[in-house]
Amino acid sequence: MKYFVGITDEQWFHFLAEKTPDEVNFWRPRDKSQFRAIRECAPFLFKLRSPNNFIVGEGFFVRHLFLPVSLAWDAFGMKNGAKTFDRFFQSIMRLNKSGEVNPTIGCTILTEPFFSKLEDWIPIPQDWSSNIVKGKSYDTEETVGAALWKAVQERRDSVNKYEGELVIQEPATAFGKTIEIRSRIGQGAFRAMVTDAWSRRCGITGEKTLPVLEAAHIKPYALYGPNLTSSGLLLRSDMHILFDKGYITLSKSNHVEVSKLIREEFENGKEYYRYHGRLLHHLPEYPAVRPSAKFLDWYQQEIYKG
Repeated sequence: MKYFVGITDEQWFHFLAEKTPDEVNFWRPRDKSQFRAIRECAPFLFKLRSPNNFIVGEGFFVRHLFLPVSLAWDAFGMKNGAKTFDRFFQSIMRLNKSGEVNPTIGCTILTEPFFSKLEDWIPIPQDWSSNIVKGKSYDTEETVGAALWKAVQERRDSVNKYEGELVIQEPATAFGKTIEIRSRIGQGAFRAMVTDAWSRRCGITGEKTLPVLEAAHIKPYALYGPNLTSSGLLLRSDMHILFDKGYITLSKSNHVEVSKLIREEFENGKEYYRYHGRLLHHLPEYPAVRPSAKFLDWYQQEIYKG
């Protein structure tokens, strides 16, 4: 098994260690390339910057995305490692001198992060070079990688961190192959992944104004719906409200259907009936992240007021 050791900002680490979040955004301000060192769901270990040369925690890799700062904050909030948006933005701009109002940053999304106590910190492997800037991948099939992973497992077992994990399925690639994620994907990751999959546009209206776009669950999270892209739609906020309340749905052929009850109950709805019968404005490029027929069937039966 391949896993990755990423160099972590100490302030980011200590802030999040006090919060014990269910997910985190391991961001880089000038990231221009996709993170391909490990496959999705593989372990991602945290190493503090020198001179604190220790492995201090871990998470499981969910997805690497390029997101505007505003969306990264809206999706993850303090799980970005900062108390306020201003502090988050200032941390980015200290390293990103572009002067952009809403710069795009690289976001490595991790689920089930664990932050070790000082006495459980693990010294870096013997082959770690001081020239490493971002991090280094290891393999449990190799001597050094196996030894480090054994140490990580021993620390993990000592606190029973992973008892009762939930295993779910999520597309691992754009081409539909699936992998197991060791624990439930968080709400922040769900929003970020759905927004990215739908190219930051409302699926019904084509609206691109990011602050009014919301990730909608086809099967609601409150009803045990999963945080999967295949159970998500990106919708303008008013469309999201109508969808959640059962006044709008999608047919199996991806046509929009608007319930007659909008007119009957509210004596209005002209703005929305013009979308009735239309094909979606667009769909995600890759079939693996498009709305699942299973979840749409559930919605038709349980929520839609057709």
